Amino acid sequence: MSPRRAWLTRAARLGLVLSVGLIAACSSLPKSQGVAGDSFTRAGRFAITATEADGRQQAVQGGFQWQDNGREYVLDLTNPLGSTEARVQGRPGSAQLTRANGSSLQADDPDTLAEDALGSPVPVSGLRDWLRGRLASQPEAQSVRRDEAGHLARFEQGGWSVQLSRYDSAGPQLLMLERQEAGRRIVVRLVVNPA
Repeated sequence: MSPRRAWLTRAARLGLVLSVGLIAACSSLPKSQGVAGDSFTRAGRFAITATEADGRQQAVQGGFQWQDNGREYVLDLTNPLGSTEARVQGRPGSAQLTRANGSSLQADDPDTLAEDALGSPVPVSGLRDWLRGRLASQPEAQSVRRDEAGHLARFEQGGWSVQLSRYDSAGPQLLMLERQEAGRRIVVRLVVNPA
């Protein structure tokens, strides 16, 4: 497959799965049920930009809602109209992505699932901790810096450079994630609604 065609295929998958702004689907997934136990919920907006070495960009944006009880989580991705376009559900050893049209993908872990679906890595497993303003247990973080209040501010983990800021009582309200790959730069921006 030519590099241009591979890029278009990745872009198409990215747009299909996150389908924000490009698809105004009439159907939506049912509302997710809250997970039991020590619940943690964050919601807000996301933007993902992939820039190729030749300057071409593919960008998608929309809303997200994260529900997590420490063992299981549900991540809903919505279009600008608020319809859920994709849902990622996970627990140890299992992750499933379901699209609004009912099709689904499964994998052993959420990062593999996201990369299979999008053609680009998205650190879903790291987000479980990063949304709470803490480091993930694996892999080991590098270049860790904290702000004057002692909150995590910058670090590198799992191939991602991460900046966390604008903390409220539940965690950071702004997460900037960046990853450089061979011939491609990926930036993920999450703006979290106040707790």
